[in-house]
Amino acid sequence: MSVMDKLKQMLKGHEDKAGQGIDKAGDFVDQKTQGKYSGQVDTAQDKLRQQFGSDREQGKGQDSPPQA
Repeated sequence: MSVMDKLKQMLKGHEDKAGQGIDKAGDFVDQKTQGKYSGQVDTAQDKLRQQFGSDREQGKGQDSPPQA
């Protein structure tokens, strides 16, 4: 079992907390690099959210039909 599989298993059911951690880590890197690599940090955050399933919160409502 790979490290990524173990992390996914540990975070199952806690996707919201994983997303918060990803955001916090990205903000920390942006602060330390004075925003020099913000584009790359944003890309990395997006990829991590996809890996850990925390992107469901952000895309919420995009795939569902409009409510009447």
